[in-house]
Amino acid sequence: MSPSSLSSAAARTADTPGQPNSISRARVLWLSCLAHALHDGYTDMIYALLPVWQADFGLGYGALAVLRGLYAGAMATLQLPAGRLADKFGTRATLAFGTLVAAAGYAFAGMTGTLVGLCVALVVSGGGSSTQHPLASGAVSRAYGSQARGPLSVYNFSGDLGKSVLPAAISLLITIMPWRHALWAVSIVGVLVAAVIALFLPSVPRDASFIDEPSSAKRNGSHSGFSLLFTIGVLDTAVRMGLLTFLPFLLTAKGISRPMMGTALALVFIGGAAGKFACGWLGARMGVIGTVLATEGGTAALIFATIFLPLTPTLILLPLLGVMLNGTSSILYGTVPELTPVERTERAFALFYTGVIASGALAPIAYGFLGDRIGAPGATAATAITALAIFPLAIALRSRLRGA
Repeated sequence: MSPSSLSSAAARTADTPGQPNSISRARVLWLSCLAHALHDGYTDMIYALLPVWQADFGLGYGALAVLRGLYAGAMATLQLPAGRLADKFGTRATLAFGTLVAAAGYAFAGMTGTLVGLCVALVVSGGGSSTQHPLASGAVSRAYGSQARGPLSVYNFSGDLGKSVLPAAISLLITIMPWRHALWAVSIVGVLVAAVIALFLPSVPRDASFIDEPSSAKRNGSHSGFSLLFTIGVLDTAVRMGLLTFLPFLLTAKGISRPMMGTALALVFIGGAAGKFACGWLGARMGVIGTVLATEGGTAALIFATIFLPLTPTLILLPLLGVMLNGTSSILYGTVPELTPVERTERAFALFYTGVIASGALAPIAYGFLGDRIGAPGATAATAITALAIFPLAIALRSRLRGA
């Protein structure tokens, strides 16, 4: 059968309950990954633009932080409403519309000549991006059913690709054209991705009949289990963001050169991307709780190592530290569906992502104030202690999971 015939067959069966097939599942996964890469790239693209906006609008560091917060805040607070929109209009339409809105926000940012207009544009774009995490991850979860843990780790990894590509692309574009024109260029990419999602994302039924798992394993959900998982996710994110806040200061104290600092951080991020990709699959094979305990225990041990070891061995350990720091997230995201009824998958992901995004925004502030009191090494040690605090929560979660 030719590729075109396969695509036609997939299109005919993609929306048929009870008839999942590998082609429509793959389309759900890869289009969800495309959406994740774009929206995460849009989110982190702001970091590359902050110096430009500082020069153009005469902003201080506090005002620049507010600009970043407007986007992140809109994205975090609108995830639950995005799930409700998907209940009414469907995942495909809502995700495509959200992607279009995110692109339109950046297009408007390129057209406005005022700081107020830029703030409004960032809120609009962040609101559009609020649709991506709950809807795309929910679609992957429902398409793959009991086999979703591995695909969700691939989906999680794709966000890191977007964070690498789009900020680099906008940094290059603003060297060859005005930043407003550069934003129009990346907004066109978002419009194209929205069109691809609207045209080609299969519609995954919301009832449990689509999911190929034994009736005895149908997901009924566990409120207490989800609460534990949510708390673990919040603490895990706090550890990661807190450590990344202080890591440059620790390395500086060890005598690292300025050019080498970028390389050191890149080692952490490369390890983090690898951890997201690998640990979801590892959790499916070795058990969720055992893998979480291993990654959090490894995170704590490696954080203490970065505090006390000299520079050279610290640099050697940074990729492994990245694996441990980010690996837990894939395990946690892959566990959300196990603790959630099938028809509430998007809402569960929306709640979970709202919590971890809020933690990512607030944790550096909390650890920062702690660092002002006890110094960077002490505050960094506090992040390791936070990682160890996950142990009893993970053990309590074991009884709520099948085969954990």
